Amino acid sequence: MSENQSHTVKRQRYGFPWKQVIGLFLSLALTFLALWIAIGLSLPVNATLTIIVGLAIFQAFIQLFMFMHVTEGTEPVHQLLGILFGLFVTFAVVAGTLWILAYAL
Repeated sequence: MSENQSHTVKRQRYGFPWKQVIGLFLSLALTFLALWIAIGLSLPVNATLTIIVGLAIFQAFIQLFMFMHVTEGTEPVHQLLGILFGLFVTFAVVAGTLWILAYAL
């Protein structure tokens, strides 16, 4: 690695984490928007759930791209594997929660 590349890596590594700050504020905004839709609006239950699920999916992609560094892989296959792993974890958590709740009631 040449000296210029080393200097660039150091600047990126130790600079202010704007990407994470933007991701944090986007996540907070989506969370408060979902809360406002659930509590503040009097929409039908199906519409409320549809909007909240849509916001949750959007927030999951924000988490993948802003915090889990999906776009920082060396090859496109690494990005695809990151997205697939995120979808797998999401499916496992949701399916496991529904499975446990189905037998708990």
